Amino acid sequence: MKDMQILTVVVTYNRCMLLSRCLDNLLAQKRQSDQILVVNNASSDGTVKMLEKRKIPFITQENSGSAGGWNRGIQHALDNGFDAVWLMDDDGFPDASALGLLEAALLPDIACAASVVVREDVPTHFVFPIPVLDASDLPIIWGRVRKLVSMTELRAAAPSGTYPFAHFFNGALVTMTAVRQVGNVDCNFFMNGDELDYLYRLRKVGKVISVLDAIHYHPDQRQRPYTSAKVYYFVKNSLVLNTRYFNAVWLRHALTVAVVIVRTARRNNIGAALSLVLGANAPMFYLAIIRGLRGKLGKDFNE
Repeated sequence: MKDMQILTVVVTYNRCMLLSRCLDNLLAQKRQSDQILVVNNASSDGTVKMLEKRKIPFITQENSGSAGGWNRGIQHALDNGFDAVWLMDDDGFPDASALGLLEAALLPDIACAASVVVREDVPTHFVFPIPVLDASDLPIIWGRVRKLVSMTELRAAAPSGTYPFAHFFNGALVTMTAVRQVGNVDCNFFMNGDELDYLYRLRKVGKVISVLDAIHYHPDQRQRPYTSAKVYYFVKNSLVLNTRYFNAVWLRHALTVAVVIVRTARRNNIGAALSLVLGANAPMFYLAIIRGLRGKLGKDFNE
């Protein structure tokens, strides 16, 4: 596809300095996008002043979570006749050649071509491990290796230079043809799971691939503590996704619950993990499980 009109959308919330770094790298792209749009989820840290000073187009809205931010940006692309939309969070940044490589990969049967998200401090390794897929292109549950953690492993698994999975919203280029077929991002996911939901919806109308040479740098977030909101929406929305898209649903449900407890122990402390099961945070934790099993999406709290 040539002469595409591409909109870059960056969703931000109170990360003014990281957003500015992201914008620097967008403006350094060898293939410039035709417009950059920042969707500002009611930041209070000087983001608006920075964007005004830099003359970067932006929309400020109430904090509707990441899902609401992507929805607004994609709607802007629909309303203004763009051919594709390049989506990314504010804390990462693309390699200078990323957009050009992704555009070249958008063959007619491709709904989305995404960058590979690497640690900015150790770019040989991924921020988000990439799942090994089964014959149905679903993440495997059992196996000697369940996740690919480095570029070396991914290149061995994908000698063609592309891999049929993507970590969305960190440099994903989506065609508007596909968007018009599947619709916009579901705002009801609020702050977690919207990326996987959109991946599997787009797969219904075309291929979703990661382009191994297109690199997106991102801070290592393995040590970021979990907030109560993060735990709540991760658990609830993951259970909804398990039911919608995956096999061995109840086993995946159990793994979801176990994973969030282990991650909370690692990122916060053991006391915080125990609090989810038996302590002060247990009511919230079990409510997330109940609402997830019932398929109840949406923003459940005002703070």
